[in-house]
Amino acid sequence: MNKTMKAETAVSVPTKTDNARRVETLLAHMSLEEKVAQLAQISGAPWNEGPDPEEIIRERGIGSILWLNDTKRFNELQKIAIEESPSGIPILFALDVIHGYRTIFPLPLAMAASWDPVVAEQAQAVAAKEARAAGIHWTFGPMLDIARDARWGRIVEGAGEDPYLGAAMAAAQVRGFQGEDLADPERVLACAKHFAGYGAADGGRDYDPVYLPETELRNVYFPPFQAAVKAGVGTFMSAYMDLNNVPANSNRWLLRDVLREEWGFAGFVVSDAFGVGSLVVQGHARDRQDAALRSLKAGLNMDMASSAYLENLAGLVEDGSLTMGEIDDMVRPILALKAEMGLFEHPYVDETLLDRVVARPEHRQAARRAAQRAMVLLRNEGGLLPLAKGQQNIAVIGPLADSMEATEGSWMVFGHKSAAVTVLQGIRAKLPGATIAYAPGPEIHRDIPHPFGEFDMTEKKPIQTPEDAEAAFQTAVKTAQNADLVIMVLGENADMAGEFASRGSLDLPGRQEELLKAVSALGKPVVLVLLNGRPLSINWAADHVPAILEAWEPGTEGGNAVADILFGDVNPGGKLPVTFPRSGGHAPLYYARTLTHLPEDSPRYYSRYWDSPTTPLYPFGYGLSYTTFAIDNLKLSAAKIKVGQAVTVTADVSNTGSVAGDEVVQLYIHQKWGSDSRPRRELKGFERVTLQPGEVKTVSFSLGPDELGYWSTNAGRWIQEAAPFDIWVGSDSLATCHAALEVVE
Repeated sequence: MNKTMKAETAVSVPTKTDNARRVETLLAHMSLEEKVAQLAQISGAPWNEGPDPEEIIRERGIGSILWLNDTKRFNELQKIAIEESPSGIPILFALDVIHGYRTIFPLPLAMAASWDPVVAEQAQAVAAKEARAAGIHWTFGPMLDIARDARWGRIVEGAGEDPYLGAAMAAAQVRGFQGEDLADPERVLACAKHFAGYGAADGGRDYDPVYLPETELRNVYFPPFQAAVKAGVGTFMSAYMDLNNVPANSNRWLLRDVLREEWGFAGFVVSDAFGVGSLVVQGHARDRQDAALRSLKAGLNMDMASSAYLENLAGLVEDGSLTMGEIDDMVRPILALKAEMGLFEHPYVDETLLDRVVARPEHRQAARRAAQRAMVLLRNEGGLLPLAKGQQNIAVIGPLADSMEATEGSWMVFGHKSAAVTVLQGIRAKLPGATIAYAPGPEIHRDIPHPFGEFDMTEKKPIQTPEDAEAAFQTAVKTAQNADLVIMVLGENADMAGEFASRGSLDLPGRQEELLKAVSALGKPVVLVLLNGRPLSINWAADHVPAILEAWEPGTEGGNAVADILFGDVNPGGKLPVTFPRSGGHAPLYYARTLTHLPEDSPRYYSRYWDSPTTPLYPFGYGLSYTTFAIDNLKLSAAKIKVGQAVTVTADVSNTGSVAGDEVVQLYIHQKWGSDSRPRRELKGFERVTLQPGEVKTVSFSLGPDELGYWSTNAGRWIQEAAPFDIWVGSDSLATCHAALEVVE
């Protein structure tokens, strides 16, 4: 292709027709080797052990580069692609920007706890703006895996256990990342991952096999992904694991039959890291050539970092295993998205832009508000919270109280330097005149180190000796003894949740519960603040600590947000997006189970375990406030409707307390009988409302075929049946405000 075409500059925004024409013109001129290169994503990391990026780009270009976070280097490599590669096709630079680039927002599980999709959309819009200013075009988010096993480390990256809430958060995050126009220079390409069923791994162990019937996939695990498609998501990422004995990276049913043919997805699919090459390790492919063939035939467009496509696709075309048409079909959506993003016209990034963008105060303000809305008040006996700002002698105790890493949490972008406000700093800023003593107590750490730790270039501290840990324990107790009020900050380090961070136990790591008990025995008022990326089994605390605030991993402004809530400047209104089990041995535990022949409310019911109750520690949808609410006057627009019709459900929510606050009104249904057993409750609507004392608001929901129908095992398709339904509206999944609906033929 001539240099004139390579340097083409549009005088106006290209139309879809213009972009389509450009793609076909490129395909007509590109060599087979160039096309294969567009199907490859390679590492740009300093520790790269794969192909040399500059060499490949000069010879034939490249589809994408990841594991690089260097604005200057982005431009250097892009310049080679535009000016020296045969067809001058720009590179997509990709990086995991999960809950913020420089300004870190609450982790995705926490954003789901806000029950406010606007929070997630605004957070990812800021993340997109900062990432794009750095030169990143494509993020590997949002993660849309439903997770019902709290032991699974990557539960932190998703929206929890429920498909309805998960779908709402999925669409919001796609809108936040991509906006209305991918050519917007403040937006990035989103990636819905990991398709599909990844969150149901055996034993909650990363990468282990998944066995899910089609019914459960379609009713539970697919809805967030389908919502992302409807929201216009540009890319998908396949999952690592075997799904019903077929690896997701080469699963034609997932990648072609469902994603493209049923849902009409027009973007492209990338593997997870090394996923194509891993088909050999998984015992699915004979060798790397076979792995490349299986994956491309299944509908996987881009090979992330394994180089199996780079090494083998051209040969597979030459020996007739693949046709040039099949290669073109895989390349076409990659080129189309590059064109739609305007990269041919504007391939470079202004290297002075990032510092100006991340300096915007509104970004940190948005992060603080998101953290406030995400926190969940789990317990507040005797109205201990909010604390009076006149407190003068406070002890802040715990290994996470002054940890920036635990505050910002897991899944930071490469090279990120934490600038978080810790809980200790937030409290000191809130009460500048008070005496606030601090003692961390014994350190906590993983028994098996995190493999990502090898990429951390910061100086490592030696692990605390038992003697030093005991001294730190005693110092913490003494510090608490000298205070009038104790705020304990406990939970998990950042490396204890996320990828490579599944756990067998959900207990507080290390000696944290022992320290909590020792401090509580002093007789001081104690507030527990949790920093964590998953539900924890805090059974003792739930019975003995008067006030517990679930703060999750709240992000850059997390410490300020915690202080805002503890001292009453903000009334907490978050709700749990996931059930809290009493033990790791109870997982998976979730609210939307089917009824057994001996339900829990049966007079003959006995605990499923002889050594502990099977009820959750805290149920899905649960969360307290500094005020009280009443939800009543539940009405249906019709007590009886026909199949295919919709009914409007209304209820009144009133603030019966003395301060303004937020309530999340939740709608649940149960189909009482039918072709298949149906979950005893399913979330089908929610709204977060703010009410002044004494204020009443009527909330309204619609129940139609989409909400009342389901994928039937017996029918093998989506159905809606004539059947009676229970309808509940309330403040969590145990709602008692009830009405009956009958659906007839």
